[in-house]
Amino acid sequence: MKKGTFSENEKRIGRFGEMMVDMLPEDLAFTLFVPSQKAFERDLRLRLNDSLVGEKLDDTYAVVSRILGFSAVPRTLSSVALPYGRQVAYDSISGFTLYISKDRDGMLFVNRIRSERVDLKKGEIVIHIMDGVIMDSEFEQSIPADDSEE
Repeated sequence: MKKGTFSENEKRIGRFGEMMVDMLPEDLAFTLFVPSQKAFERDLRLRLNDSLVGEKLDDTYAVVSRILGFSAVPRTLSSVALPYGRQVAYDSISGFTLYISKDRDGMLFVNRIRSERVDLKKGEIVIHIMDGVIMDSEFEQSIPADDSEE
């Protein structure tokens, strides 16, 4: 089955976000909390120029698929359907618990990470762009330190 295409507005999820979305079947209900391109670079040290060639591509897919496990919920969660002023909890597909709340302006917080954009759709998948990466502490510790000072 061919994946649908993103509108110009939805292309803001970035290449790594597109990788995440493409790993899910778009005909099943999922909600995906995708890190922004800036968050992938800042928090995971993934950069487009370095990550999409040769052996680095395999490493990139491994990291992106791991992040997918932390940030995908097997149900539809639009920002409109989530209650304001109350926190709800859902398990991601990897079993990691996501604590979700909504701010007055309709933006979501997931495990204390704020959304930048909400309610993008591709097929049955609802996508929220996050200003950070949702991951457990064990995975976070496995991320190499920023080597830009070398």
